[in-house]
Amino acid sequence: MKKSILIVFSVLLLLGCNKSHYAAQQIAVAQPIMPIRMAGDTMHIVLTDYVPVLYGDTSYWQSMHWVTDPAIECLNTSGTAPVLREMDIVNRDRSLHNLTFYDNSGSFAIPILPAKPVRQALISLGYEEDKLRVGFYDAVNNPSFEAYIQNEIVNHDLWHAEEDGTWTLNISRITEDGLDFSGRTYLRIFAEDETFLYNDLLLPLQDGKIVTDAKQLNRHDPQAQVLYSILIDRFYNGNTANDWKMNSPEVLDIVDYQGGDLAGITAKISEGYFDQLGVNTLWISPITQNPWDAWGLYPFKNGNKYDSTKTYTKFSGYHGYWPIYATKLDDRFGTPAELHTLLDTAHAHGINVVLDYVANHMHINSPTLQAHPDWHTDSILPDGRRNFELWDEARLTTWFDKHIPTLDLEREEVCEAMTDSALYWLANYDLDGYRHDACKHIPEGYWRMLGQKIATRWPGRPIWMIGETYGSPELIGSYVKSGMLNAQFDFNVYFTAREALCGFKGMDEVMTNELTSLRTYGAHHTMGNISGNHDQIRFASIAGGAIDINTQGKEEGWTQEIGIGDAEKAYKRALLLEVLNMTLPGVPCIYQGDEYGEVGGNDPDNRHLMRFETLSLDERNLREKVAELIHLRRNSMPLLYGDFIPLIDRPDEIIYQRVYLGEKVTVIINRKDMTYQIINDK
Repeated sequence: MKKSILIVFSVLLLLGCNKSHYAAQQIAVAQPIMPIRMAGDTMHIVLTDYVPVLYGDTSYWQSMHWVTDPAIECLNTSGTAPVLREMDIVNRDRSLHNLTFYDNSGSFAIPILPAKPVRQALISLGYEEDKLRVGFYDAVNNPSFEAYIQNEIVNHDLWHAEEDGTWTLNISRITEDGLDFSGRTYLRIFAEDETFLYNDLLLPLQDGKIVTDAKQLNRHDPQAQVLYSILIDRFYNGNTANDWKMNSPEVLDIVDYQGGDLAGITAKISEGYFDQLGVNTLWISPITQNPWDAWGLYPFKNGNKYDSTKTYTKFSGYHGYWPIYATKLDDRFGTPAELHTLLDTAHAHGINVVLDYVANHMHINSPTLQAHPDWHTDSILPDGRRNFELWDEARLTTWFDKHIPTLDLEREEVCEAMTDSALYWLANYDLDGYRHDACKHIPEGYWRMLGQKIATRWPGRPIWMIGETYGSPELIGSYVKSGMLNAQFDFNVYFTAREALCGFKGMDEVMTNELTSLRTYGAHHTMGNISGNHDQIRFASIAGGAIDINTQGKEEGWTQEIGIGDAEKAYKRALLLEVLNMTLPGVPCIYQGDEYGEVGGNDPDNRHLMRFETLSLDERNLREKVAELIHLRRNSMPLLYGDFIPLIDRPDEIIYQRVYLGEKVTVIINRKDMTYQIINDK
C-alpha cells in the first residue's frame, strides 16, 4: 500500500455564500468530486471547476489548511472573491496523489490522477461479510490503491493483501469516523503500478452497504439512466386547442408546426409507452417562446452552386432553438400547469425530465436584444469576413444564422442574465437537469457561473447536466468537471460505430475510440451514447444504403424520398448500434423513432412525426428487441456499474466484458455476420 507523507501549508479559501457555510465535512459527504486528470507533469487548473461551492463574498472567508504530499507542488496560485483560484499542479513522480483540504469540522480530497498509460484490468471480484475483494484481469506488479467514499479518503490500513494475489477492503470500518454516509453514496477506487494507471472502480452504496441488486437503484442514479430524446412538436399531439400553423406559402409543411406538445408527452407517459420501452429519463427539446413569424432560407442548389434567386422554404421555430424569451413557455407547447402535470406524471412513473436549454443565442427580435443591442458578438470578423458558421475558427463568437445572434457571454452582465434564466426553470419546475445546446460555442466562465449557482442554491438536489460539443475528446472533456457539466454526448464513438457497422471502418476502431473515451472521461462516466439526434441523418437509412454515409444529407432530404434501402441490413445494423449503446459504459440515448428504425436524411427530414401504431413488422420487431436490451441493461449491475475489460478487437468483431462483484457479462458483436451475443456469467 502506498503511504503518503503529508506536508501542510495554510491558505485562505472562501467557503460559503448566501449566508451558509460549506465546511470540509459537508463537502466530504457531498457528491463525488471528479478527479484532476493530469495531461502531463504540469497542469493548470481552476479549483472551482472541481469544487464549485468554494466561492462567495468576503464576509465568509475562513482559514483552512490545504494538504498535499511532497511529490506535488501547487504553483502560481491566485484568486479573489468570488474565488476563482487558479494554480499549476506539478506531479513530479507521476503517481496517484490528492489535494486534501481540512478545517476543524473534517476534511475532503480531490484525486489527482497521473499522466500514465491507462490499462483496463482492475475488477471487483466479490463482496462478503462487509469485505470487498478486488483484483486484476492480468498479472500486475506491486500495485497501490487510493480509495474514497464520496470525497473522504479511505484509510490505507483497511486494505489487506491476500495470498491469492487479490486485495480486500473492509467496508464496515470506512464510516467509523462519524461522517454521515447514509442513503446513496459511492465507493471509488483508483490503482496504479510503476507503469500504468488502471481503470477506476465505482460501486454504489446504500446506507454503507454495496448495492448488489439493480432493483436498489432509482432514477436519480446517473449510471442507471436510459435517455430518450423528444422533439416536442414532432412527438405527439395531446391538446388540439394549442395547435397553430403558419400556413404560409413561404413555409413548407415539413418545417411548419405539427401539433406535438407537452400534453402529448404526458399522454404517452400515462399510456406506459416509456415503461414498456424501459426508458427512465426524457430529454425534451427547448420550450421557451419562439417567434411567430418565419425566418431563414433554404436555397436551391444547382450542381455545386447555390441559386439565391430560388428557395425551398423559410422556417418556423417549431424546434424551439430560436428563443424570443428565455423564461417564457411557448404557448404552442402548453401551459405552466401542463408542464407541472408532465413532471408529476413522469416522476410518478420513475422517469426524469431533462430540459434542453439554449444559452448561446437569442432571436434577433428578442426584447432582450432590442433593449441591449450590444449584448451579442460581432457578425463581422476583424478581417471583414461574415462570422457565420465558423464552428471551430471562431467558435466563441460565430453566429449560427443571420437571425440568431450569438450572445457575448464573456461579458459579466450577459452571463449573469443567462445563468439566472437557466435557474428560473429549476426554481419554478421540478426538472431533473439540463441538456445544454452548443456547449463549445459558450465560454468556460458561463459553465463555471452556472455550476456555482446551482451548487450553492440546491446543494442536495440531484441535477444532471449533459452537453453538446462536437470536437476532440480533449475539447469535449474540458467541460466535464464537477463544477461544470456532468457529461456530454460521445459523438466520436457514435461516428466511428456508425461507419464500422456499415463496413467503412473496422470494429477495432470502435474499441480504440471507446478506450480513448474511458481514458478521457473516466471508466464510469455518464457520457451519452447516442443512436442519432435531430442534427444527423437517420442511422437506419445509412445502414440500409438508402443514403450515402459521406453526404451531409440536407440536399437529399429536400430532393429525394429517403427510405430504408436494404431492410435486412438496415434493421440488423440498427440493432447492433443499440447493443453497443446498451452495453458500453455511459448513458444510452435514443432519438425518438430510432427505437423502430425511422428513416430520413438530415434536418428537417430526420424530424418526421413520431409513429406509434403504423409500424411495419420489421419496425415492431426492432422496437421489441430494443426494449429487451434496455430492460436487460437496467436490471444488470455489470452493465450499469461493471468494469470494462476489452478482450478481442478485430476489423469484423469485438468482444468485451463488464464485471461487477465477480458477475460477468460478455458482449460479442460481429459486423460481418450482423450478429451479437450477450452472455451473463454469474
